[in-house]
Amino acid sequence: MRLSVIAVCAALAGTCASLAACEPSILKTETDTPRLDAKRLDREMAAIAERARPGVLGVAVMNLESGEFWTFNGDRPFPLGTTIGAPLAAVVLSELDAGRLSLDERIAIGGEDLSPPPSPMADAWPARSAYTVRELLAAAVGGADNTATDVLMKRIGGPGAVTGWLRLKNIDQVRVDRYEREIQPDIAGMASFRQAWKGEPAFIRAMATVPPAARRAATEAFLRDPRDTATPRGYLQLLMGLNDGVLLSKPSAALLLQVMTAQGETAGRLKAGLPAGARLAHEGGSGRDDQGRAPVTNDAGVITLRDNRRYAVAVFLSGSTLGEAERDAVIADVGRVVVQGVR
Repeated sequence: MRLSVIAVCAALAGTCASLAACEPSILKTETDTPRLDAKRLDREMAAIAERARPGVLGVAVMNLESGEFWTFNGDRPFPLGTTIGAPLAAVVLSELDAGRLSLDERIAIGGEDLSPPPSPMADAWPARSAYTVRELLAAAVGGADNTATDVLMKRIGGPGAVTGWLRLKNIDQVRVDRYEREIQPDIAGMASFRQAWKGEPAFIRAMATVPPAARRAATEAFLRDPRDTATPRGYLQLLMGLNDGVLLSKPSAALLLQVMTAQGETAGRLKAGLPAGARLAHEGGSGRDDQGRAPVTNDAGVITLRDNRRYAVAVFLSGSTLGEAERDAVIADVGRVVVQGVR
């Protein structure tokens, strides 16, 4: 279920201030919170990963008070999918902090700006062809709208600008190389996206013109491609910096985490594994299933437990042959094990 753009836009009315660098790999404070139960996490995560085969599972967990962390396949690159929303939004908000962008700026969308589904904005075009930055952020982070993602990316200077900003902030295991309008057709071995393919039915018909063997080969190549990937450890760095308010001004970081808390697209994943009273600010990532294989199933965010302990968690699952509900259950079980491993 996707949250409406209007609901998420309500969170995007704040203003932003200055930037600072971060070094998330250093333990930050003494803490009385329990240490991570690494042995239990090793054992139970290995069992979940076995269940997910031939898909590959990657997990990283960090105590946001102490900086203590644990990983499983933590340095392996995984496709970002729509988990790109958080780093993209961080760069957009940094532009707001610097005074180069306004949430109320209106951006016109032409036929050449449309991107593959899911994209309610592409579905609505041309009846509606202009949106504010506030609305685009809401749709990109809260609804995984590919057109909103690409339009924002273009406005801030393209994929290279996102990766450049991440490198400037010492986040070197998250990279953004292409627009979604390039990535999504590439996964299926299709030609460059064109306006006639907007909407799910038209895109599926276009996919069907590619022979199944060619689509399988393209998906395999995508899963090996180092572009547009993140390691679980690298995504933790991003989450930690947002939590601490050191990647962005504190109001901007709080705003992004607020929008991520409202995000409802992947409620059956990490959120489903959390105990009563826990809160989750997160960004999910998905890819279109084809021929019984899902290239991308991700969920990453900040968990706040009932006693206000906070943990960053990044979960990536690539190349899975499980059904959607089973993949969601795998990630929910990761969340459940993480909570048990910090008690």
